[in-house]
Amino acid sequence: MNDLLHGQKTGSTGPVECLGQTFPSEQARREHFTKLLAEKLKDPAFRKIEGFPQGTDEAILAMSDPPYYTACPNPFLEDFVRHYGNPYDPAVKYSREPQTIDVSVGKTDQIYRAHSYHTKVPHLAIVPSILHYTEPGDIVLDGFGGSGMTGVAAQWCAVAPLAYRHELETEWRKQGKTAPRWGARRVVVNDLSPAATFIAANYNLPFDVTAFSKAGAQLLTEAEEELGWMYETLHTDGVTKARIEYTVWSEVLSCSSCAGELVFTDVALDDETQRVDDVMTCPHCGAKGTKEQMDLTFESFLDPATQTAEKRPKRVPAFIQYRIGKTKYEKKPDAQDLKVLQRIQSMPIPDDFPTDRLPDCQMTRVGRMRTTNTAAVHFMFLARAAQSMAFLWRKAKQQPDHRVRQMLMFFIEQGIRGMSVLNRYKPIQHGRIGGSQVGLDLPGVFYVPSIISEVSPWAQFEGKLDRLGKAFSAFKTEIGNSIVGTGSAHATSLPKDSVDYIFTDPPFGENIYYSDLNFLVESWHGVTTTPTSEAIIDRVKKKDINEYQHLMQKCFAEYFRVLKPGRWMTVVFSNSRASVWNAIQVSLQQVGFVVAEVTALNKVQGSFQQVVSPNTVKQDLVISAYKPNGGLEERFVRNGATAETVWDFVQTHLKQLPAVKVTSGYPPELLSIVERDPRRIYDRMASWFIRHGAMVPISTPEFLGELPIRFRETDGMVFLPDQLVEYEKARSRIPQVKQAELFVSDERSAIDWLTNFLLKRPSTRSEIHPEYIPQIGSAKRKGEIIPELDQLLEDNFLRYDGIGEVPSQIHSYLSTNHKDLRGLEKNSPALVAKAKDRWYVPDPNKAQDLEKKREKALLKEFEAYRSFTGRKIKESRLEVLRAGFRAAWAAKDYKTILGIANKLPEETLQEDEKLLTLYDLALTRTEDGI
Repeated sequence: MNDLLHGQKTGSTGPVECLGQTFPSEQARREHFTKLLAEKLKDPAFRKIEGFPQGTDEAILAMSDPPYYTACPNPFLEDFVRHYGNPYDPAVKYSREPQTIDVSVGKTDQIYRAHSYHTKVPHLAIVPSILHYTEPGDIVLDGFGGSGMTGVAAQWCAVAPLAYRHELETEWRKQGKTAPRWGARRVVVNDLSPAATFIAANYNLPFDVTAFSKAGAQLLTEAEEELGWMYETLHTDGVTKARIEYTVWSEVLSCSSCAGELVFTDVALDDETQRVDDVMTCPHCGAKGTKEQMDLTFESFLDPATQTAEKRPKRVPAFIQYRIGKTKYEKKPDAQDLKVLQRIQSMPIPDDFPTDRLPDCQMTRVGRMRTTNTAAVHFMFLARAAQSMAFLWRKAKQQPDHRVRQMLMFFIEQGIRGMSVLNRYKPIQHGRIGGSQVGLDLPGVFYVPSIISEVSPWAQFEGKLDRLGKAFSAFKTEIGNSIVGTGSAHATSLPKDSVDYIFTDPPFGENIYYSDLNFLVESWHGVTTTPTSEAIIDRVKKKDINEYQHLMQKCFAEYFRVLKPGRWMTVVFSNSRASVWNAIQVSLQQVGFVVAEVTALNKVQGSFQQVVSPNTVKQDLVISAYKPNGGLEERFVRNGATAETVWDFVQTHLKQLPAVKVTSGYPPELLSIVERDPRRIYDRMASWFIRHGAMVPISTPEFLGELPIRFRETDGMVFLPDQLVEYEKARSRIPQVKQAELFVSDERSAIDWLTNFLLKRPSTRSEIHPEYIPQIGSAKRKGEIIPELDQLLEDNFLRYDGIGEVPSQIHSYLSTNHKDLRGLEKNSPALVAKAKDRWYVPDPNKAQDLEKKREKALLKEFEAYRSFTGRKIKESRLEVLRAGFRAAWAAKDYKTILGIANKLPEETLQEDEKLLTLYDLALTRTEDGI
């Protein structure tokens, strides 16, 4: 039954179809494609592909299962897509709105938990997007595939339980959406890391679950026979033998006063509360001090890899927890325990144990990795754990069945961190004493604790084997549904316009040092990541935000090349730095994508918020972007940068935006859709023109003035006629419109805040001031000059001076909110008196005049920056810089843009999307000699 549930049995001897060819068996298929891959590995040009991992041909072939998985760039990707995909046909109608996802859904699912990874978006969070954007059989791509959750999600669409399907279809009906078409999608998963792609492949390729479970149990039985004596102890009765669950090891410190040795657990760990005291007392001299005030004691040893003397922290076994039947006991090591440990310590390190030096990285230069001299892979294991892990890995690799062998390694590699000195002793878990000591390494970093929990192989692996069997018995994968490759996301061999949807969760900034962290596991496989292609900010590797943006732009350019026109990409973003956020936005737009929606999950309220200011981003973001259809691009090439091309873009862009967004709470509220804001539409349009090397053929005031004439505008949003009908229907059912929250971080957002405020409530300066001032605070950018309120009002709004009729905007507000003013004529003395000195938002015609006047003043002020002779412009007015950069771009004066940019603080440039876009393009034009 398990074989049926998990697809094709790997030991099957029946005929097998693969990429249009038929083979007598799975083994024959594997031998054929392994031979092709082996020949490819001999080609020097193939090994020069960017992102090619470091490893011998033999090690790469051992990890691989071609054509479906290669631990190097997959040379069969093009064959896979051409065999299973559908060529792009512009005549096929396709229309979707952005789909918002909850990236926290599904983190307790057993498949998600089958193998850990540094960052993972749960497959259950990805499934709704794949169902929304694609049809069964479509090609889905994830170039930063990590542990392969996008692949799992694509295949889950065929095997989702009835309860899940009913729940999702019910939710979609509430949103007015039609039910999805269930069925597997074909998926291409790629990652730079061999450790990641090995996990992804084993998640997504079928195997015999029963055979794996039996082999895993046999492996642990053999470990008992070979290693059992190492984990045997005597009960306190001196007669009963027991198996050790874990041994707690403590560092030894040296008193800074008397130089006497202190066992850290003896002087710091409270026996009753199990908490570590901050201040310790030396048992020799009575001196008190913190751990930082004591010295770490070291011992020398001969490194077997280099035959040179090295030092490591002196550690002693503090106590042992063991089990007799179902009862757990604890004791201090006795003489026999110490004798066994001494015997193990004297054993040579196994020949096949990896002894690679860890790469020079941020984690080895600072903190506990440096102070403990943990400089090589074999330094990360105590003697007993080293013998155990080497035995288990060796036995797993000896399994004759290829897929079972890979799954055994998938199983055993999960103990590499947990069996190392990274595993912390945590006596208090979830607020109480007790809990398993398995898998307590600090995620996302290398951190060597002062108190280590050395667990036995059975504590580490027995429960895991059972959980893997259950998880994969309930998850069906099929041969031919997925293909996995290892290399750079910007160097795939996929055909142009061949992918139907992209879901991707790329590395963001310096959140996680993936290649450094993966080195530990990859050293066991003998194939390691080539870090030069890693898109990351890393001071040690001399990769700054500019290098990161450059690498991400290359990756997004490849995504743009392979995605079909008119199709979508979802990007999950997890970084709170505005500079990283802008690097992503600029990279997306530079290569041709148009951002249609950015949402953030509010994990407290469980609802989605649209993102207005990147400086406020503290949650996971979901970016929905599309590749413009071929018709728009062709018309631009044919007609050039004209005003009609502007409106052509707007028409096309509006089609891609959702007409209605509703909160999930009760009572429901209509959301104001940020991307439908007139200024946001202008920004998207301007970025599209600039990306095409053309100046925007229409000014901002002209655009904002003509937009409501050509399209429909309501509640501050722009719609196509049919979209407005849909919105008005929703508006009649849900009258409350929830406006997106605005944060004042710069001059532009200050103007936007004042516009929103005055549209609702035309007010005098004294009424505006107390409401406005609190808005300028923590969100304000460092070094940003925001003009005083009086200047902002004077430059961007109109004040009624009491002469002539009261403006309609003020009249409407006063007559609505003051009973005594209702029904009065616009020239009524009472109304005029109440309206005098109120500021209001000008109508479009007058706004154009104000905008032109303001632009002229900004450019005049920009001359001060142009003539600045100092080294750095410490404070600047962002709107002045934007206006000056735009004017310089129009004049092809790239030198001015680059010159002033080089004098600005890095954050000023990196944290503003508009400045960064123009700077990046000016740099490109200069390098290209344009």
